[in-house]
Amino acid sequence: MAQKPSAAQGPADATERASRIKLMIFDVDGVFTDGSLFFTAEGDTMKSFNSLDGYGVKALASIGVQTAIITGRQSGIVTARVRELAITHLFQGVEDKTVALAELLQKTGVAASECGYMGDDWPDLPVMRLCGFAAAPANAHPEVIRRAHWVAEARGGHGAVREVCDAILRAQNRYDDLLATAIGG
Repeated sequence: MAQKPSAAQGPADATERASRIKLMIFDVDGVFTDGSLFFTAEGDTMKSFNSLDGYGVKALASIGVQTAIITGRQSGIVTARVRELAITHLFQGVEDKTVALAELLQKTGVAASECGYMGDDWPDLPVMRLCGFAAAPANAHPEVIRRAHWVAEARGGHGAVREVCDAILRAQNRYDDLLATAIGG
């Protein structure tokens, strides 16, 4: 499992936390994307997503782990990507991500201790603090990295989501079975 745990946590703690995940929540900009926003002259935005990340999200769903996005921006591009990946829950244009988390917990019946959250910047910290498993891409803000239980080796938009999905699959002893199925074994 690729990780740089904070000084207070070790690999065993991160693995234990990941083993309990029933719902994995992600931010978008800086996590699913590299954080770049491309604006057209008409004011439309474009984002780039990594296909490896998408496959990781689908792998989580295949073992019964629900997925969600809580993001501060509103984007039709995100709506389309969520639909394509069959991400179960989507919250966009959210100013206070803890309010969206509370709604998500009520809707799913999942406890916060059974949730993971991957974020990259200060607006993600309150949700990361409430969830049982907090993850960050390698290029997250230093304060986010300091508070994460698990940090990817990849940067946001470059496979960080896939790394955390693989880490959860390994912690739940499902990675090897899914890999064997994928290679036809």
